[in-house]
Amino acid sequence: MQSQPIKRVVAGALAAAAVLAVGGFPTAPAGAVPLPAPQQQPANSADALAQYRQLATQAEQLNQEALQAQADLDAKQADLNRANADLAAATTAGQQALAAKSRYQGVVDQFADASFVGGVQFNKLSALLNGTSAQDFLERSSALEVLADEKNKALADYNAAIQAAAAAQAAAADAQARSQTAKDAAAALLNDLHARQAALQTQLDQLNQVRQRLTASERASQKDVGGSAPTLPAPTQAAQTAINVALSKLGSDYVWGATGPTTFDCSGLTLYAYGKAGVTLPRTSQSQATVGMAVSRSQLQPGDLVFFGSPIHHVGIYLGDGKMVHAPETGDVVKVSPLQNDYVGARRVAVN
Repeated sequence: MQSQPIKRVVAGALAAAAVLAVGGFPTAPAGAVPLPAPQQQPANSADALAQYRQLATQAEQLNQEALQAQADLDAKQADLNRANADLAAATTAGQQALAAKSRYQGVVDQFADASFVGGVQFNKLSALLNGTSAQDFLERSSALEVLADEKNKALADYNAAIQAAAAAQAAAADAQARSQTAKDAAAALLNDLHARQAALQTQLDQLNQVRQRLTASERASQKDVGGSAPTLPAPTQAAQTAINVALSKLGSDYVWGATGPTTFDCSGLTLYAYGKAGVTLPRTSQSQATVGMAVSRSQLQPGDLVFFGSPIHHVGIYLGDGKMVHAPETGDVVKVSPLQNDYVGARRVAVN
């Protein structure tokens, strides 16, 4: 059964997840990632647009870090659930083993009393010396063999019960330790999640302030879908399907944490497109950057996932001719764009 603190951990995480989204992955725990410094007010519209894009990139990274903390918290909660289930099973097994040990102890004691207290020896020599005829010997010998078999079985069952009890005790101790470790980790991850959530909200507040300074034409430029896409065929049907699905979403709004079907964040788009192609991807771009096969830039093919930033905070689907389809940032839409300057790598996730 979950403890009240852990229930509060999960409840807090679920509440936080409602405002979180995706864009890259962190490489350091909360507290080690410096928060963005307060931004100065831009002097003019051009400065406002540049600052907006910088803030949007930083917000995307902070947002991903918060979501990754949420994913880590969920994983630890699963560890805790498994440990508690193992502990319950080990406790039950231990109780059953001790009951069996007690039961077999009585049988073994009866044989010991018969053999050593009553003076009856379970062997054929005893049957021969105490018998009055050959038939009597055979009958006694057969009876003693049955008793010996029962004695051996009782001893074997008794020893097995002792071993089972010891194994159950060790399993219970291990499960208890894992449960405590998972509880401690979940508490730390909740603190991490709250810190990243607070940093994200600060960043979004600054982003919204700067957005108010953008001109109508600058806001309209964010709605541009980037022109026509290259028509190079993908090497696999799954990759082609993912490309087609992503391109069918051109013009869809970028929304933090959205995974479709009408709004997306960056990894939400790749998750959705490849999901329609029958390929399951992890939720965050950090996790997406670990699946499939690494591909060098010179070997890029249409359908490959391309990643940006250090630490990574953005992902798109390669189209060929140095272009990709992606969901760029808040205020923007799904569009076709050249590969960004902060390109860091690619993964091939559709090989069939």
